Amino acid sequence: MNQAPAVSRILRPHRTDSRILVAFLLFAAALLGLIMLASEVAEGDTFALDKAIVVGLRQASDPAVPIGPHWLEPAMVSFTALGGAPVLTLVTIFAAGFLLAQRKFAHSVFVAATIAGGAFLSTVIKSLFDRARPEIVPHLVDVSSASFPSGHSMNSAIVYLTLAVLVARGQEQRRLQVYLIGAAVMLVLLIGCTRVYLGVHWPSDVLAGWFVGACFAAAASLLAKRLQARHKIERPGETSSERAREP
Repeated sequence: MNQAPAVSRILRPHRTDSRILVAFLLFAAALLGLIMLASEVAEGDTFALDKAIVVGLRQASDPAVPIGPHWLEPAMVSFTALGGAPVLTLVTIFAAGFLLAQRKFAHSVFVAATIAGGAFLSTVIKSLFDRARPEIVPHLVDVSSASFPSGHSMNSAIVYLTLAVLVARGQEQRRLQVYLIGAAVMLVLLIGCTRVYLGVHWPSDVLAGWFVGACFAAAASLLAKRLQARHKIERPGETSSERAREP
């Protein structure tokens, strides 16, 4: 008589399959984009556009002064710190603690281990390239490492996107899932833009960082889904004790 639950059970697998397909397509697209961009950068094909954007963000009369109102520069310096190691470490700890408070112990460990793996991946990728940072305008913040890909863009994408996807997977409300992922995307885009505005990265550096982060977040999403299906980490609405009772 009440057909709604039956219909829901029938449709749910298809909705789940579509989410897996989206994650896989995102992974493939980001990986392909990274490979193509790295090739273009190696051949110097992105330099003209990179230079035009970096120079265009400075006053024509004084390249040491960025465009925009006087408050924009200090705001960008503050925003860019959200992609630095100290802040990203705290965010990861707080996210893992949030899951622990929900009694999702395995999910919490998975999140922490995944982000740690992303940090290691970031270090490896950074060491493979030795691109010089922009020297055509003065840097507005101190930097020391190589330019490609942008560490702030890459690490913030790895941390914020991955955390958003993994934490969203543990939430039952669709609106909360959309909010978490949408907020993470906007934050990652903002952090990347600050790196170009501050003159410490070429736009192609930032784009490469976004590609790596999107690729990593998609892979983490696929892995989390597989582990949830095997009852290795908690599913939405499930605690560690409930997961342990699963056959």
